[in-house]
Amino acid sequence: MSRLDRYIFRQLAVALIAVTVGLALLIWLTQSLRFIELVLDRGLSFAVFLELTGLLMPSFFAVILPIATFVVTLFSYVRLSTDRELVVMRAAGLSQWQLSRPALYLAVIATGLCFMLQLWLVPMSHTAFRTWQFEIRNQMAAILVQEGVFSSVGDDLTVYARLRERDGTLRGILVQDSRDAGAPVTILAEEGRITQTPSGPRVILLNGQRQQVERVAPPAGSPPGTPQTLRLAVLTFGENSVDLARTGRSDDDSRNRDSRERSVSELLHPDPAENLPERDIRKFYAEAHQRLSNPLTTLSFALVGLATALASGFRRHGGGFAIGVGVGTVVGLLALGLAVGNLAARNNALVPLIWLHAVGPGLVSAWVLSGMPGWPRRRRLAAA
Repeated sequence: MSRLDRYIFRQLAVALIAVTVGLALLIWLTQSLRFIELVLDRGLSFAVFLELTGLLMPSFFAVILPIATFVVTLFSYVRLSTDRELVVMRAAGLSQWQLSRPALYLAVIATGLCFMLQLWLVPMSHTAFRTWQFEIRNQMAAILVQEGVFSSVGDDLTVYARLRERDGTLRGILVQDSRDAGAPVTILAEEGRITQTPSGPRVILLNGQRQQVERVAPPAGSPPGTPQTLRLAVLTFGENSVDLARTGRSDDDSRNRDSRERSVSELLHPDPAENLPERDIRKFYAEAHQRLSNPLTTLSFALVGLATALASGFRRHGGGFAIGVGVGTVVGLLALGLAVGNLAARNNALVPLIWLHAVGPGLVSAWVLSGMPGWPRRRRLAAA
């Protein structure tokens, strides 16, 4: 790498690190607000909050890095053109590809990082993130029950305690349990205590009532079509217990793994024992090809930035035109990528469009750099 290449590469690398880290932290800040309630209202430590939200960072970097590479490449070369540095370099005999070499070095490095993120770090971190969520929701339910708050433990279980004493005793308890479909249960108790068991936390209730609406079949001999009647069943108890470890009454407490937790081989060849629906199999197949092709968009976007900045030539009034064309092109490509991904997930015959979207812009940009050294310009005046 020549001294000139190192000069441009250093500017590009520093800018790429700054832009990528800055955007990732900004996105992390906005996304982490969803979990701040765990710290403020539900008693989790700040260290757990940082660890939980930190597991989102690899997925942020995987999305940001291709876009940041394009932005840094475009703006850096437009600045070099505006400062007339490219004019001097061209006068020294450097071709378009020689000028592009530092950005291509950086794009190849960024592409390698994207492959590492997409194929290893993102699935691993997302698996850990989902495990933490499952643990907090189902195994840490004891800390989710707060005094004077209707605490949702999952989507179908709500617990309210009027008072929570220092020793953990709960006073004035209401439990709404909708985990049995069609047979919701309301439990009222004077006091209770949350205990940990091998199967997860349970709340032991003392001196209360268990109310459940039951459906009663019509008596024998009733006319056909007679609807069922509803009856309120009330059971008074001295001691009862409610399982807080599960959000549904099923024999299997394991959680379903989504596509982002699976490796590429699992996406391409799912286990037949899982009995996945055909729709999910098609979605997994398209997700695998997207994960393999998305890192290549980093190189393609860098080439788009180079073609836009270098082919536009020097403009006395700045590089606003080149920036507008480049940004508009990449925004259109990002929107097209979302559409292509959705279509391929519905119909796997369209999966080649994913690869065409990943490498096509780069090939067109390379052709522009090789065969079209510049956009149409005003003809230079002949020397007198």
